[in-house]
Amino acid sequence: MNNLNQIGLNTQKTAEMVEKLNDLLSNLQIFYMNVRGFHWNIRGEKFFELHQKFEDLYDDLLVKVDEVAERVRILGHTPIHIFSEYIKMAQIKEIENLSDARSCVQSIVDSLKIILEKEHAIMKLSAEMIDDGTNAIVSQYISEHDKLVWMYEAFLNA
Repeated sequence: MNNLNQIGLNTQKTAEMVEKLNDLLSNLQIFYMNVRGFHWNIRGEKFFELHQKFEDLYDDLLVKVDEVAERVRILGHTPIHIFSEYIKMAQIKEIENLSDARSCVQSIVDSLKIILEKEHAIMKLSAEMIDDGTNAIVSQYISEHDKLVWMYEAFLNA
């Protein structure tokens, strides 16, 4: 009996990875929509700076959503693709009508920390199963998200 999928990865470990990737995908989708709302609703003296930063962030999140969903497909599974499932699965919760700079940025930092936790769990499993494709993608995400946490926390501590 063959226990390998179409790209040579253990099918049982791949199923575990897909669960983790779908969890990450769900959190990225909710995070994306929250940041989109911050972009639309930000007010105050930091409007111009944060309006653009939030747009940059949600543009990047949208790319990551697509990459994670495509990785699930590459692994031979179907990515979660309906918002009711994202809402049920995601640890990040929807945020409505937030418009002050500090609260928006704090929410971003909190969400990034959740995302990073999930990315580290994916890295651990990807190393265990020698899933270099997932490892390469998520390793880059961690580097980017670490830097964003540092930058947004610097804003909060100014």
